[in-house]
Amino acid sequence: MAVSEWRIDGEAMCPYRLVLEHVTSRWGVLVLIRLLERPHRFSELRRAIGRVSEKMLAQTLQTLERDGLVHREAKPVIPPRVDYSLTALGREAAEQVQALAGWTERRMAEVERARRAYDEARA
Repeated sequence: MAVSEWRIDGEAMCPYRLVLEHVTSRWGVLVLIRLLERPHRFSELRRAIGRVSEKMLAQTLQTLERDGLVHREAKPVIPPRVDYSLTALGREAAEQVQALAGWTERRMAEVERARRAYDEARA
C-alpha cells in the first residue's frame, strides 16, 4: 500500500496508519528507544523517559503490547514486579525509530537554520 493511500475512509482508519501513529507517538518513540537498550520495570522506564504521567505510560505500554511490539512479564513476587521488553517485532520497529531519532539529532542544525529562514521571510 502506498503512503498516499493512508487516509481515513469513512469512519475506519487504515490499520497501517494506526500502527504508525502508535510507534511514532510522543511516548511510543521514547518507550521503544529505551526498551531497545534493555528490559525495564515500569518505574525505571518512567524515570528514564521523564515527564510522562503514569496513566500515559501505562496506556502507551498497553497499546504497544496489543500491537505485538512490547512484552509484559508479571513476576509473582512480593512486591509485584512487572518487566517490559521488546518482542522481535518491537525490536525491528525500535531500530527504525532510533534511526529516525539519530537522523533528527544529526540534522537539527539544518532544521534550525531552515526555521530561522522561514520565520525571517514571514516577518
